[in-house]
Amino acid sequence: MTHLATGTDYQKLANHFRPVFHRIAAGTVERERTRTLPVEQIQWLKEATFGAVRIPVEKGGWGASLPQLFQLLTELAEADSNIPQALRAHFAFVEDRLNQPDSPAQDRWFRRFLDGEIVGSGWTEIGNVKLGDVITQVTAKGEGWELNGEKFYSTGTLFADWIDVFARRADNQRDVIAIVNTHQSGVSREDDWDGFGQRLTGSGTTRFVAADVEQDHVYDFSERFRYQTAFYQHVLLATLAGIARAVVRDAAAGVKARQRIYSHSNGNASRDDVQVLQVIGEISSLAFAVEASVQRATHSLQSAYEAHILSDESVIRDYNTVAEAEAGQAQVIASDLVPRAATLLFNALGASDTRLSKALDRHWRNARTIASHNPVIYKARDIGNWLVNDVVPTSIWAIGRGEG
Repeated sequence: MTHLATGTDYQKLANHFRPVFHRIAAGTVERERTRTLPVEQIQWLKEATFGAVRIPVEKGGWGASLPQLFQLLTELAEADSNIPQALRAHFAFVEDRLNQPDSPAQDRWFRRFLDGEIVGSGWTEIGNVKLGDVITQVTAKGEGWELNGEKFYSTGTLFADWIDVFARRADNQRDVIAIVNTHQSGVSREDDWDGFGQRLTGSGTTRFVAADVEQDHVYDFSERFRYQTAFYQHVLLATLAGIARAVVRDAAAGVKARQRIYSHSNGNASRDDVQVLQVIGEISSLAFAVEASVQRATHSLQSAYEAHILSDESVIRDYNTVAEAEAGQAQVIASDLVPRAATLLFNALGASDTRLSKALDRHWRNARTIASHNPVIYKARDIGNWLVNDVVPTSIWAIGRGEG
């Protein structure tokens, strides 16, 4: 019997986690200023079973739908935008398990997630790697596998118990997923991510030197869930929506508290200045448009998830195509509007609000960093090509050194 996660009481779900989100938000600026990784904060989420939000109720989880998951991630991103991105690989791996038939192996993974274990990412290789090539390899060893290689952009891995690694089998050269336990000497993780935004996502280098992998923890990449690219994008979209919420929050709070005014302003206080209030209204409207776009797109993703149990391949393909296209459309909106809102923030405030102690610049830096993932120019092109020429949007792609 297949158990689907189709939704729960959102207010009950959110109310369980909001106290944790509030605790996380209380230290966000200080962590940003001191570049302190949110290790303790992610532990709070583990203890609250946040990683089990999507697990069906029948299996002990919350049974949240995808729209509910991403709404929850938006709330978390408002508190600290680093953390949803750090959990991106975890929720993607959970989603992959949800798309597999019921089995004892699936139940073992669900139990791990219910116990608070989380998964990090090990997919991208940088440097002189040819497009389409994979240097990280798994080799048969005894009753299991041995993993050797190096990954960068290992988002969330510093906090993880397992790593979802994209690798190549040494024997037949097939691309595979290898799930590696981090609690072994063959796995080393570095906090060397030096981006100007999303600094605390644990997105540095991970090395595997004769790392042990269990026999049933290696499977063909072709078996991965169909809407994975759209899913990964949705985590970033929810994070952008959360940043937009935080911009509105901080802009409004800053105007309320501001005592100094200019001699040529429109009132005796910033809170009474009609031009300043217009800026707040514009920022709020941009955030509203982003969150509405993101939430709308999550429903086609839920349809793609529910379609995986169907037998009609053409129907499954159509649902996945729409999910990919709508994720791209929401990305075009969010990549433009959220950095714009983070810039307009300073039109409502003053020069004193550019001080490092307030860390308000983090909103633009974080939004621009997230918007640089999965180039939006190609998403817009894909949408146009789909609408005009019926060409299905790109769902699987790679990055590496081009020829010539």
